[in-house]
Amino acid sequence: MDKPEVTLENYEAVYAYYRDHQQNRMLAKLAYASLYAKYRPRVVYADDAKAQLAGLVKSGRVLIVAANHITHSDQYTLAATAWNTPLRRAIGRTRVLAKDELFVDPDLHKKVDMMGGIPVFRSKNYGLRAVADAGRLMMDISSERLCRGDNLAIFPEGTCNEDDPTRLQHINSGIGHIAKRAADRGVSPVLLSIGISYGPDAHGPDPENVKSASVFVGEPLFDLPAKPMDIAHVVQKELQIAVDGAVAAY
Repeated sequence: MDKPEVTLENYEAVYAYYRDHQQNRMLAKLAYASLYAKYRPRVVYADDAKAQLAGLVKSGRVLIVAANHITHSDQYTLAATAWNTPLRRAIGRTRVLAKDELFVDPDLHKKVDMMGGIPVFRSKNYGLRAVADAGRLMMDISSERLCRGDNLAIFPEGTCNEDDPTRLQHINSGIGHIAKRAADRGVSPVLLSIGISYGPDAHGPDPENVKSASVFVGEPLFDLPAKPMDIAHVVQKELQIAVDGAVAAY
């Protein structure tokens, strides 16, 4: 299938393509390794989290990785973290939800595809009613990929936190709907919360400046509630714990 133009008007073709898109896994590993060499996050773990994560990845149990969103470097920090943790084994079979703007420039589009990106059309850009159908289809595709053995990485805040990076913004029910749809298909994903901190000057005079982050990997959560909003509440709680850990470790 030819790669479609990523526009809201074309969302059905977009998600038909990303239902099956698979990047070159070797190239993805090289890209993740390169990002680690550049960003070098300092990773700390909750008690027993590293061993549990290693076992989960080895077993093929699917994960929903939730990370906080502070700067435009977060996706690179998260990729670098994956390379330096047991998540390295999951590179090439992890989908990453990414804003549609990242798919406009052809060169950047190619890079985001290589990282496993799936476009998201955000209501803040188009309006809630305009993106409703596309959003439902995106959640269907995301849950389907989970059921086919892929992991899913999400920044559930949906936009960069430019106020207080130590406190999460409100997390809506989108992540809960994806987990619920996967569970309805017979696959119960494990939640992995990853907190990122660039220190107190995360929004300094040069926000594009590459900074080494502290990253806190929380304990995997195996049992999620049944309702999407309840899942979102759990994500809010668990991810805040991970953010607190990252801030403390910086």
